[in-house]
Amino acid sequence: MEGKTLAYRGGSFLYAGTEPEAVFTPEDFTEEHHLIGKTAKRFLESEVRPNNEKIEQQDFALVKELLGKSGDLGLLAHSIPEQYGGLGLDKISKGIVGEALGPAGGYSVAHSNHTCIATLPITYFGTPEQKEKYLPKLASGEFIGAYCLTEPNAGSDALAAQTTARLNAAGTHYILNGTKMFITNAAFSDTFIVYAKVDGTAFTAFIVEKDFPGLSLGAEEQKMGIKGSSTRTVILEDCEVPAENLLGEVGKGHVIALNVLNLGRYNLGSATMGAAKHGLALAVKYTKERRQFGRAIADFTATQEKIADMAIRLYASESLQYRTAGYLEEALKGLYDSEDHNLIAKRMMEYATECAVCKVYSSETLDFIADEALQLHGGYGFIKEYKIEQIYRDSRINRIFEGTNEVNRLIIPGNLLKAAAKGQAPLAEAIGNALAEMHAPKIGAIGTISREIEAVHAMRRVFMLSAGNAFETYGNNLGDEQETLMKLADIGITLFAAESAVLRTTKAIDEQGEAAAAFKIELAKSLIDDALLQVEMDARKLLQGTVSEKGLHDNVRAIAGELSRLQRSGGKAAKRAIAQKILEAEQYIS
Repeated sequence: MEGKTLAYRGGSFLYAGTEPEAVFTPEDFTEEHHLIGKTAKRFLESEVRPNNEKIEQQDFALVKELLGKSGDLGLLAHSIPEQYGGLGLDKISKGIVGEALGPAGGYSVAHSNHTCIATLPITYFGTPEQKEKYLPKLASGEFIGAYCLTEPNAGSDALAAQTTARLNAAGTHYILNGTKMFITNAAFSDTFIVYAKVDGTAFTAFIVEKDFPGLSLGAEEQKMGIKGSSTRTVILEDCEVPAENLLGEVGKGHVIALNVLNLGRYNLGSATMGAAKHGLALAVKYTKERRQFGRAIADFTATQEKIADMAIRLYASESLQYRTAGYLEEALKGLYDSEDHNLIAKRMMEYATECAVCKVYSSETLDFIADEALQLHGGYGFIKEYKIEQIYRDSRINRIFEGTNEVNRLIIPGNLLKAAAKGQAPLAEAIGNALAEMHAPKIGAIGTISREIEAVHAMRRVFMLSAGNAFETYGNNLGDEQETLMKLADIGITLFAAESAVLRTTKAIDEQGEAAAAFKIELAKSLIDDALLQVEMDARKLLQGTVSEKGLHDNVRAIAGELSRLQRSGGKAAKRAIAQKILEAEQYIS
């Protein structure tokens, strides 16, 4: 495994293209993938939805009971090795379960938190003894897990934690003192992954059980949404943790904390995508039933544009999520049993950029769809009886936890800068090539989606032009220019979304033929229409703050020339056609 070279380098979509056959898509699901997805959906329909009101009223005994039932079905075990009572499934399965349970609101958060950041630290970084003790119980639901990183003075800056750990004189226990806040599942968790600084300096992870002396909980937080998930403060007052419960190495807690969060971001992208699909279905159903001015709301073209825009974003979200799932599986396949923690950490970090995009794009897609779907409900959308009200409330937290979307945006160009500094990304060469290509004559390929393929290349050139201007203006201080970095990130996010959808569509055409891929083609074409405009807008905003007046005009002309040549007419009719397909299906389809 150590000698394995990954076919795709993380973050390279920013400066280099890839081939359609190299990406994983939903069309590549195996029978096993479909089976785990059906199991999760049946559980949602039969167990979670009928109990939604009790869950919303914070019946945490019921939530824990439901987690146990999901454990009986194997839905807690997908990311735990078979030898420890799990299923040892791939990262695609992890995403499928997350998507299927995404519409479950607070229960989804409790479930996802348990299976991801509360379990994976032990799965990947625990000793054999720790795995044997905890993983079978976490897989079955006998134990529920929580993850304790955030503190009153340490949020996005997690390494500023003030919780301390000191080894007692006998060397048998670490004594932990500190406060962790906003801890999901706190009320009913049996294990807590806690981060503390040994001797006040060495950031380290521990497995803490609920009954260890010195651990107590604060009051339940009264939240805007995700009410079915418990959120409390975890208080550690001379908490006695057996020395054998130290997780990983002293001073290496950041290796666990930050890398596991990458998978958490991917996981959050899957869940928010699932919730967004549900939001679209609710909107479609309502607009077909509700009549105004003698017609169903769905018959109005303004409604149809909203529905089409939701479906187009979902196509991109779905494409980039499962593309990333494929990369994560390639990186982590075979590492369930590895004790090489450095290799595991390196592989988890490899696709940090893509995981950040998953989190940002899909959480913002959910917010967009929740808002538009509620708007289509009119005043009824503000009433609790209509389920879109809960989706709207539950959606807002997703742009905050697992690292705020602002922090995740900074990761995207930040990782590129770090890779370039280490000689791992040919940034200067890529910028030069992009500029040369923008001034070279364009020869258009002939094909069904040749414009869309060229548009992806053009967006990448604009990203490189923008990055080059930013480098020229700020040099080594670019890392401090957050407004510029976030605009670069916005271009990069749109690029990854557009490329993922176009690669998926191209692959579908190659494998199924144009007729079978016809709806994907329409979704991809409309996505590119919008993406070209979005990239041009973001690039212009970036340039306004980074170049001189003369440079601004020259660069705007270059960007407009590069992108406007790829605009097409007929976008309105295309979106109406997409909306009709969605309205007929009464749900998202691709």
